[in-house]
Amino acid sequence: MNKKVNTILFILGATVFNIIVTVLSFLLLLIIYAKTLMRILPIGAQSWSFPFIFIAALAVAFFAYRYALRFLFTKIEIEKYFDPIFVSKHRKQ
Repeated sequence: MNKKVNTILFILGATVFNIIVTVLSFLLLLIIYAKTLMRILPIGAQSWSFPFIFIAALAVAFFAYRYALRFLFTKIEIEKYFDPIFVSKHRKQ
């Protein structure tokens, strides 16, 4: 495989990873909320729980994605296996 194919496969794999982590963290936070906070909070405060859980799941996925990329890029040489996504038309000389 060449660098362009590696780059495309990496982007697709990273996107799938990010979606899976987001869904799993959303479900985990929802279960934690249902088991603990749902019984304690008043009904008016429960209506704010779903957007808060959704935003928290996005934040968890963002930090997990950053950590996974940082770990992966310390293990492999990026320039050796991947092609740059954005290339300048005017190269500096």
